Amino acid sequence: MSQKIIQLVTDLALPIIESREFELSAVEYEKMGQDYILRILIDKPGGITLNDTADVSEEIAPLLDQIQPDPFPDHYMLEVASPGVEKPINKAADWQNALNEYIHVNLYQAIDGEKMFEGDLIENNDEDIILSYRDKTRTKTVAIPKKLISKARLAIKF
Repeated sequence: MSQKIIQLVTDLALPIIESREFELSAVEYEKMGQDYILRILIDKPGGITLNDTADVSEEIAPLLDQIQPDPFPDHYMLEVASPGVEKPINKAADWQNALNEYIHVNLYQAIDGEKMFEGDLIENNDEDIILSYRDKTRTKTVAIPKKLISKARLAIKF
């Protein structure tokens, strides 16, 4: 259900976002507490301003209300925002841009008993990524098939 909503919103929002020469970073639809959040993350070189997010929100909100039949099973809050420093990694270009960056990856299925990794993205191809990460005092690498990745984003290294 949520994948269908994400695709529908992406198809609706993309022309509006691209007409402003912004990039659609991600569309997310998730339950947070009692509420559903429809989050549209946009970006541009130099960063997104509060006015940018308000303008896009004002243009997209009425179009979402006109979709028939209504695809949203419950009331939701629309949030248009910048992806921030922990930008999601979704598209092929995102993976290329994240090369040699520190990233966070959640998996559908565990690899070596782990469903979450943080480390430097050292390789990227169509099927897999290779991360270099710290395991206690040692540096290790792990090959992760992209089909096992549920979520990936840039991360802040502490």
